[in-house]
Amino acid sequence: MVATVVGCTALADLLQSFEMKRHVVAVEDLQPGRLGRMLARLARRGPLVLAVFFMAISFFAFMKLLSVADVSFAVPVTAASVVIETVLAKLVLKETVTVKRWAGACLVAFGVALLAM
Repeated sequence: MVATVVGCTALADLLQSFEMKRHVVAVEDLQPGRLGRMLARLARRGPLVLAVFFMAISFFAFMKLLSVADVSFAVPVTAASVVIETVLAKLVLKETVTVKRWAGACLVAFGVALLAM
């Protein structure tokens, strides 16, 4: 269950970031009269729709995880998605990841490993 939550969260965030970098929403599109058209355009963006789908899977898997594990375990262990997202940001999105962010990701990984023991 943890792998499903972490994997789907990381994949959803990756797809969402990819799509948001490709298409910027203008401030004018956020006006009440244009909101419907903007939502219709968003619904036609495949990676964004897929991101929402993976977020939903992650949410329901997390709910299932909470039904079988303590919240003090479930919430911190799902932070492993931060480590995976950092690696994917570097490899797939070609983002610059600073030493400070790598150190943070390593600390999160260390914390998750401690919880798994």
